[in-house]
Amino acid sequence: MSDCLVSLEAVHFAYDPLRPVLAGCDLRIAPGERVGLVGPNGSGKTTLLALVVGLVRPGSGRVEVFGKVRATETDFQEVRGRAGLLFQDPDDQLFCPTVAEDVAFGPLNFGVPREEVRQIVARSLESLGLGGYEDRVTYKLSGGEKRLVSLATVLAMQPELLLLDEPTSGLDDEAEGRVIEVLAGLPQAMLIVSHHRPLLRRLATRVVRLAGGRIEPLDGQL
Repeated sequence: MSDCLVSLEAVHFAYDPLRPVLAGCDLRIAPGERVGLVGPNGSGKTTLLALVVGLVRPGSGRVEVFGKVRATETDFQEVRGRAGLLFQDPDDQLFCPTVAEDVAFGPLNFGVPREEVRQIVARSLESLGLGGYEDRVTYKLSGGEKRLVSLATVLAMQPELLLLDEPTSGLDDEAEGRVIEVLAGLPQAMLIVSHHRPLLRRLATRVVRLAGGRIEPLDGQL
């Protein structure tokens, strides 16, 4: 058993057998680490996040999360209760009629009492500058607002590990700064996919690059 939160060993994955996405990918994330993940578009960064929570499964290799090898749907159900995945597209994350319902969905689904859930919703939205958004209709929000609400749904679960796919995409400068400050103040380990170098300089304890299906240390300065 590993003491890492995430350990990927020799992971291979392909949507099309003739075009591998990951080809012997190795990655380890220790408790408290904030790992930035960069790489060309289409290199497999989003796929790697999906592998950690079992939304896709490797063709071969070992996926270990929270100290256990994960292979079956049951294995990954536990992982999804402890790891928070922020999707690249907010429309893939938000599905309830109102903002409050979206943010409350996860805690309610895990049996948190309703009064406590109300407090979690208010606190999560307020931290991201969305106080008073509870009754807003989700599909009528701007792209940036949807991004912030999506992040609130993840933070409301108080996960042990954050998997963040372009967390500041589509945000204006003020909202971007707020998100960075919120994330900087959290104790959780993080795997952060981003092309935004200032964000990675502020948050990441180390940065790796995904290219050619493999993880490599990033040489030079961000």
